[in-house]
Amino acid sequence: MIGGGRGAFIGAVHRIAAAMDQQAELVAGAFSSDATRSRESGADLNLDPSRVYGSYEEMAAAEKDRPASERLDFVVIVTPNHQHFGPAKLFLESGFNVICDKPVTFDLRQAKELRKVVAKSGKIFVLTHNYTGNVMVKQARELVRSGYLGEIRKVVAEYPQGWLSSFLEKDGQKQAAWRTDPKRSGAAGSLGDIGTHAENLAHYITGLEIESLCADLSTFVKGRLLDDDGSILVRYKGGAKGTLFASQIAIGEENNLNIRVYGSKASLEWHQEHPNQLVVKYPDQPRQVWGRGNGYLSPKLQKFTRIPAGHPEGYLEAFGNIYIEAFRAIRAAVTGKKVPKDVDYPTIDDGVYGMAFIETAVKSSSLGAKWVKFPTL
Repeated sequence: MIGGGRGAFIGAVHRIAAAMDQQAELVAGAFSSDATRSRESGADLNLDPSRVYGSYEEMAAAEKDRPASERLDFVVIVTPNHQHFGPAKLFLESGFNVICDKPVTFDLRQAKELRKVVAKSGKIFVLTHNYTGNVMVKQARELVRSGYLGEIRKVVAEYPQGWLSSFLEKDGQKQAAWRTDPKRSGAAGSLGDIGTHAENLAHYITGLEIESLCADLSTFVKGRLLDDDGSILVRYKGGAKGTLFASQIAIGEENNLNIRVYGSKASLEWHQEHPNQLVVKYPDQPRQVWGRGNGYLSPKLQKFTRIPAGHPEGYLEAFGNIYIEAFRAIRAAVTGKKVPKDVDYPTIDDGVYGMAFIETAVKSSSLGAKWVKFPTL
């Protein structure tokens, strides 16, 4: 693991998700850019001190030279955005499979370069847009892709939070500090942090490609250097329209990621804070609430459910589902077998698409909320 040491949030989430199904074990890491803190974090995790490193460069060099029977099968990168590209590139070029937190890189240029590195390396690269691992999100995708909703006309994806409604970074709060720092977060704040989740969720469920967009990004908290609120109108190829909204100054909201997809025959609605239910609506009958773990769901999704219906599964289990699909691919790769065609996890292409979304939205907003064509990738 790269990053995820003392004081980090997402590193612990990744460790839980990776270990959830007893298919992987954490054995090495460079947990901080501070060598002392990295060693202390390794001790917290009861790791062999000889495999706890002061930098990712040191880790790559040492682990590459280990016997094949002891080498890492994959590396997980859970650093802030500006520290994704360097470790990902180095470990891929050193012969390791890589799992990386989102967004994939600091900017679109890096994302495109990393895509070339992935292709040249032949290694597995997984991007952890974790919400796509939720069973009911996968069921929503099945309904859309099967034509159950008819022709898709409208997509509304929202991700409101309220935790940055004050100048929290002023007091040095770690999670706020790097997310609002353009040198570490990139060109966008809330758009890059959570708006990309809304975009990825819409893209995963519907498969629709953005043709152009019109973005209005705002910074409401005085002194903040990046956006903390944004509204985006989307024109999709094929004629569908969309609205994407992300905000971290929506007081009272926690992690209210949600999506509504409207077709010519039916529509659906899913809320991350109520992840076990999918609402399906019709023009001529009462709405239905489909529940995770029930036999009427797609048979291919049963493997993503760990416990019976009525026992809630959510954020961590969705993360775990990304990992079990990643492990299917990595296991095949390290044993010299072909990667199954039906593996379901976000790839480097999703990462490039997400960075293009950020870049296009920032450009649109800087032009005064003008319509901007989505780039060819």
